[in-house]
Amino acid sequence: MTTLPSSPVLVRTWFGDDDAWAALAEEARTPSEDGFLAHLSLVDDRAFEGMDADALRAKQTAGPIVSFLADETTLTSAEHPVLAVWVLPRADGGFRPFRVLPAHLWSVENNINLANMDWADFTTSTGEDGVFRGF
Repeated sequence: MTTLPSSPVLVRTWFGDDDAWAALAEEARTPSEDGFLAHLSLVDDRAFEGMDADALRAKQTAGPIVSFLADETTLTSAEHPVLAVWVLPRADGGFRPFRVLPAHLWSVENNINLANMDWADFTTSTGEDGVFRGF
C-alpha cells in the first residue's frame, strides 16, 4: 500500500502532460514576492492516478489540515488551479474543496495549517469559477 507523508502534499493525479507537471512543481516551489512559500511535499507517483478529494482524505489520516491535488483540470489549464482539500481533522460538511492558483498556495497552506485563518476565509474569496486568486 502506498502511503502519503504526514505533511502537506501536492499530489499529481493525472499523467497526461509531464511538462505541465514540471511547470506546476516549479510554480509551487517559488516563493511569493514577500518570501512566503507553501510547505509541501510533491508527490509524483502513478499509484495516485485518478485520486479525488475523498480518496486523499482517506489516504492522509495524520498530519496537515489541508493538502492539494494536481488533477487533469489543474494540468490542462493555463493557470494551473490546484484543488485544495480539507483532510484533517475529519469533519462533516462546510469544507468543500476549492481551487487555488499556485502563486497563492502558500497563503492557503500556511494560514490553514497554522490555524491563522478559516476555510471560509478562502472559499468566500474565490471567484465565480471557484478559484482563489488571492485577497
